[in-house]
Amino acid sequence: QVQLVESGGGLVQAGVSLRLSCAASGRTHSTYIMGWFRQAPGKEREFVAGINRSGSRTYYADSVKGRFTISRDNAKNTVYLQMNSLKPEDTAVYYCAAAQLYCLDYGCYASDNLYDYWGQGTQVTVSS
Repeated sequence: QVQLVESGGGLVQAGVSLRLSCAASGRTHSTYIMGWFRQAPGKEREFVAGINRSGSRTYYADSVKGRFTISRDNAKNTVYLQMNSLKPEDTAVYYCAAAQLYCLDYGCYASDNLYDYWGQGTQVTVSS
């Protein structure tokens, strides 16, 4: 069992940066792959980024590639999402998620139904 708590969201103007954090407690953080997802009003939840257990492999949705960076610090049981050059279309509730399975490709990391644990979400609003 693991508990996830996101933080770092807020209201910002387009073009600026934000860093989201997801703190994990409970079972050892490094035993899970981690992902960030987001859900905008009236839209389905979508994959943003994923990272393997060691942090050596990362995966990104095309919409954020080159602007967002996922990373993790297993010593601190925390995963981060650095978001640069934010756009109004990035406005959403951002969720972190943890999965026990072994994923080897983008399709696996992007499948939200494969994740076992979810945080409560943090709101990111980007104004134009």
